[in-house]
Amino acid sequence: MSFLRNYLNKVKPNFEEGGKLHAFRSVFDGFETFLYVPNDTAKAGGVNIHDAIDSKRIMSMVVIALMPAMLFGMYNIGYQNYLAAGTLDSASFCEIFFFGFLAVLPKILVSYIVGLGIEFAWAQWKGEEIQEGYLVSGIIIPLIIPIGCPLWMLALACAFSVIFCKEIFGGTGMNIFNPAIAARMFLFFAYPAKMTGDTVWVAQNSIFGLGNDLPDGFTAATPLGQIGQGIDPSASICDMICGFIPGSIGETSLIAIAIGAVILLWTGIASWRTMLSVFVGGALLALLFQSTGSSMEWWHHFVMGGFAFGAVFMATDPVTSCRTAPGQYIYGFLIGAMAIIIRVMNAGYPEGMMLAIFFGNMFAPTIDHFVVARNISKRQKRQRI
Repeated sequence: MSFLRNYLNKVKPNFEEGGKLHAFRSVFDGFETFLYVPNDTAKAGGVNIHDAIDSKRIMSMVVIALMPAMLFGMYNIGYQNYLAAGTLDSASFCEIFFFGFLAVLPKILVSYIVGLGIEFAWAQWKGEEIQEGYLVSGIIIPLIIPIGCPLWMLALACAFSVIFCKEIFGGTGMNIFNPAIAARMFLFFAYPAKMTGDTVWVAQNSIFGLGNDLPDGFTAATPLGQIGQGIDPSASICDMICGFIPGSIGETSLIAIAIGAVILLWTGIASWRTMLSVFVGGALLALLFQSTGSSMEWWHHFVMGGFAFGAVFMATDPVTSCRTAPGQYIYGFLIGAMAIIIRVMNAGYPEGMMLAIFFGNMFAPTIDHFVVARNISKRQKRQRI
């Protein structure tokens, strides 16, 4: 690594002011800070808060927390293909996993190439530093889409989310909506046939000799989709908890998501208030609907669809969620309750979680505003006394 450090130091003057490659300063700076922690320190007057964790470390920890869901999602993609073809018993673990790996890898590459490419170009155009925010969005976006989503659609969604839901607001830390949620919403409303239905959840073609070519028109509904159609889910509760069901790539395994939740809470990156209140809000509304005649058990909502994934990895986004402690309780409860309302009352949109987080992002600044205003009012009243 010392060779790489010495080489970067050698070529760095070319990218600084007056250097022949100054036009690409932002690109070089982004690459250097990705590899090494900058030596720059705050020297401005006034109070500066120094912390052991910065945005790059935060993003890195979130990516690590996403690894269990991503790796299991890769295995499940292969598992569903071999299961559908009836060849699961004769396939090895490596064959199943590498089929899923080869199916998911292009989506991750497209997400990062398109998203980071736009961010690099935008930063270069404005002469600003390249932020690390897309490191997380770039891996979440492929995990919340079906395996059948075409790569060109994914590229369009990534471009839309980065440009219209992030950069026009000022970049990382300034966006109102979670970019991954924006990408999912864009795909759902622009290309609903590739985001819903029974034909998009299982990889239907072999890859480099791995996997199976399934019959044309092969269908496999998710448990949540079956319930939306008034059909009892065919998967067992154990399969739904473990994640051996059709669904978006990273959303099926409750166990893998729980491991990520433990990592985020242990490192203090995610708000336990937000995470807890999402599940409390969802449980209360699910119990309410169950008491009024819903045939679905209240806790089934947590093991189906993207409820758990959204609660752990996207509702807790520190940029687009509430910052105040009371606001986090309200914000999380609103998301959990709204997700269940959409699931139960709108048969045409059985998921609900992504739309609930989108609306939660919309109301988060307003919630924080009223919480702060209430605190100011209470302090003013105490001073009068």
